[in-house]
Amino acid sequence: MAIWEGISEFVAVAEAESFTAAANRLGISTAQVSRQIGALEARLGVKLFYRTTRKVSITDTGQIYYYHCRQVLDGLADADRAITDLHETPKGRLNLTAPVTYGESRIAPLINDFVALYPELNVMLILTNQMVDLVAESYDLAIRLGELEDSTMMAKRLASRTHYVCASPSYLAGQGAPYTLSELDRHNCLQGTLDTWRFQEKGKPRHIRVKGNIRCNSGWALVDAATKGIGIIQLPDYYVRADIAAGRLVPILENFCAPDDGIWAIYPHNRHLSPKVRLLLDHLSEGLGQTQDMMPKANRILK
Repeated sequence: MAIWEGISEFVAVAEAESFTAAANRLGISTAQVSRQIGALEARLGVKLFYRTTRKVSITDTGQIYYYHCRQVLDGLADADRAITDLHETPKGRLNLTAPVTYGESRIAPLINDFVALYPELNVMLILTNQMVDLVAESYDLAIRLGELEDSTMMAKRLASRTHYVCASPSYLAGQGAPYTLSELDRHNCLQGTLDTWRFQEKGKPRHIRVKGNIRCNSGWALVDAATKGIGIIQLPDYYVRADIAAGRLVPILENFCAPDDGIWAIYPHNRHLSPKVRLLLDHLSEGLGQTQDMMPKANRILK
């Protein structure tokens, strides 16, 4: 089909505002550019340029056509780059950010494995609990936990996390285990940064306000307190996995466990994701999935 004929010449003239400059840019003769534009105008049945002896200017109709043609040519160039990059070893800069604890325990080891596979990469991983501006600070990727707030970014769910309510065997032996949410009121609930714990009851979300004699913004500190029999904690699985497996902590209130929430990779809204970022997303998804499968399931019931 002749549908593509004249498009490159048309875009070049529109941007250069000159048939001669467009010809030089494309490496063809001015006469050939003129013939292609003429044939394109004849096929479309419209005038794309105003021509004088001194100047070439685009018409209103031509401007609309240019907008769409430019997108088509950009898309073709991106497609060519994507195929070319598939056959090249990932290299260059990758800037990432992740929450501190989850980044240290789960993301950083996977990033290190990825760099070992592709040593020509130069990775900067910043661990922070602050919400950074990915575009302004030139990040390729960010890891986010829980519910997403920024709808301007693209997102890929890498894995899920489960919040466990746990206590040590010694605490449960002395204080007894709560079997209903209302019983939490008489227990020492060790708090993090939130005053409420998240549950689900009869298919509906419940947020229970708890109280206790320790409040700390470190999950590991709360785990330590719980294993020493001080009180009950609610934390994501990656904090308590080892202690549940070893019997130092016991999951409770499992029938009220809230649905798993997401572990996400977010990235700027680009039409085509670079191959090295796409490879990293696949690597993280596979690695986090394998880690999640190692989590003891106990007898938890998810509504």
